[in-house]
Amino acid sequence: MSETVLELRNVTRAFELSQGAFRRAAKLTAVADVSLKVGRGEVFALVGESGSGKTTLAKMLLGLLPPTSGEILVDGMPISPKDRVAVSRRVQPIFQDPYSSLNPRKSVAQLIALPLIVHGVGDRTTRRAQVLAMLDRVGLSPRHYDAYPGQLSGGQRQRVAIARALILKPEVVICDEPTSALDVSVQAQILNLLLELKRELGLTYFFISHNLAVVEHLADRVAVMYLGRFVEERTRAGLFASPRHPYTRVLLESVLTPDPDLGVPDTRIGTAAGMPASELGCPFEPRCPSAAEVCRTTVPMVRTLPDGWTTCHLIEEEAAIVP
Repeated sequence: MSETVLELRNVTRAFELSQGAFRRAAKLTAVADVSLKVGRGEVFALVGESGSGKTTLAKMLLGLLPPTSGEILVDGMPISPKDRVAVSRRVQPIFQDPYSSLNPRKSVAQLIALPLIVHGVGDRTTRRAQVLAMLDRVGLSPRHYDAYPGQLSGGQRQRVAIARALILKPEVVICDEPTSALDVSVQAQILNLLLELKRELGLTYFFISHNLAVVEHLADRVAVMYLGRFVEERTRAGLFASPRHPYTRVLLESVLTPDPDLGVPDTRIGTAAGMPASELGCPFEPRCPSAAEVCRTTVPMVRTLPDGWTTCHLIEEEAAIVP
C-alpha cells in the first residue's frame, strides 16, 4: 500500500437512547471497534445496507461526531471534533443531495469561496481567480459564477459542491452517496469527473455508496459494513470475483438485473433482525442461511486472505487466523 493518509484505530461510537423517565437509557453501538488504513491517492469504498453505521462513521471522519473510543488520524495526526475548522482544512465532504447541501441564498461564487474565507486564504482578487479556475476544472463556465443554485440543474449543483470541497486542496474527500440523487446519465458524468479530478489532483476518496456497480467502477479497495462492524475488506477485483463473507455474497446477489423475467433476487436471509454489536456471536448469524452453532456463541476472528481479510467461521480452513 502507498503512504497512509487516513487511519482509524479501534473506533467505536455509541449512543444513549432515552426510554422514558422511569427506565434506564438504552445503549446503541452504531460503530464498533473499526480499524482501517487508506493510502494516499486511493479510492476506499464503504458499502452496507441502511442502518449499518456508514453515515455515523462519515460524521466522525469529518469531525462532526467524537468517537466514544478509538482514534482517527489524518497524515499521522489525530483529528479532534473540538477543532472543526482545522479538520475541515484536511477533510472535506461531498454530500448526497446537491439540492439541500447548497445554500439557495448564496451565489455559486460565494458557495465555492466560503472555505477560503473561513480559513483566511487569499484576498478578494486571488479568491475570485481560484473560484474561476475551479469552475473550469469541474466543467462549469464563468457565466455560472454569479448564478444561484435554483438556476442550475442537479448535475451542475453537484459540480458546484465538488468545487467547494476541493477549493482548499484537502487531504481526504468524503463522498457520501454523491450520485444517488442524480439521473443515471448525469451520474456517469459526475463519476467520470471524480476520477479525472483524482488523477489530476492526486486526491484520496473515502467513498460511501449503496450502488455496487458504482463501487466496482470506482474503488481500489472495498470494506463491507454490517451493524457497525467491518465484516470484509478486500481489493475491488477480489471482492467482486470471490466474496467470502455470507453478508457480502448477499449484497452482491441482491443487485437487480435488467431482465424483467428474472424478478426480484431471493437472498435467502428472511426478515430476522441482526445481532447487536454488544452481544456475543456473529452479528449476521440470525440472518445467515449457512449459520452453525459456533456462529451463535463465538465472535468470529479475523481471517487473512491474499488480498485482504474477512470475519467468518465458515470460510475455508486454508485462510490463516490472525490472533
